[in-house]
Amino acid sequence: MQDIKIFHKKIENYLLYLKEIGIDELPVQSRGLRAQSSEDIQKQSPTLSSPLSTLKSVREELGDCKRCKLHKQRTNIVFGVGSPNTSLVFVGEGPGEDEDLQGEPFVGRAGQLLTKIINAMGLERKDVYICNVVKCRPPGNRNPEADEIAACRPFLEKQLDVIQPKIIVALGTHAAQTLLNTSEKITALRGRFHWYRDGIQLMPTFHPSYLLRNESKKKEVWEDMKVVLKALGLEIPEGKK
Repeated sequence: MQDIKIFHKKIENYLLYLKEIGIDELPVQSRGLRAQSSEDIQKQSPTLSSPLSTLKSVREELGDCKRCKLHKQRTNIVFGVGSPNTSLVFVGEGPGEDEDLQGEPFVGRAGQLLTKIINAMGLERKDVYICNVVKCRPPGNRNPEADEIAACRPFLEKQLDVIQPKIIVALGTHAAQTLLNTSEKITALRGRFHWYRDGIQLMPTFHPSYLLRNESKKKEVWEDMKVVLKALGLEIPEGKK
């Protein structure tokens, strides 16, 4: 019964979002159930034909963004990468130097570690979606500031609205605090699911860059990922239990 209430709430929130962007009618089309295997973690393609329902349209709306001061020193906007039809999204806090240069999230040392975590789950980067709270690199890799998060947050929310994942993994304090509207630290939040907008399960965990400095915490992150795998209906790979 609780699952049905959550499902109804999720549909209600999505319909309100569609109304806000000008979509008043939905085409009727049957859809298959979400796959629950490592070979097919991706959802069925969205039925909406409106360009506003795609990640491409969100990127176009973002444009050559100058909504906050971060644009002044950036090389590239780092929007996101991966499957738009996935059940699993990883959200970090912001691009670093390598990401700024390449225009892709999580490609530096921390990104390589995230890729290893994803692979350990029996998945590949193409099976999931990866993005950040802010789309431009904060100078010196400092933490993003409140006004910068506020400027980028609507686009992060639209990315998640389009994808509608089953689970979000929030990497680090700033991602978790932004998505959960809380001031609690990651140490208090991680290890259990929270609700994003009452409809999507969210697992906060340590950021890969933190793990590079604190290797002893890798075990705790893996415990979090095992909970995520179980919620997705995926088996923990042999030798990783």
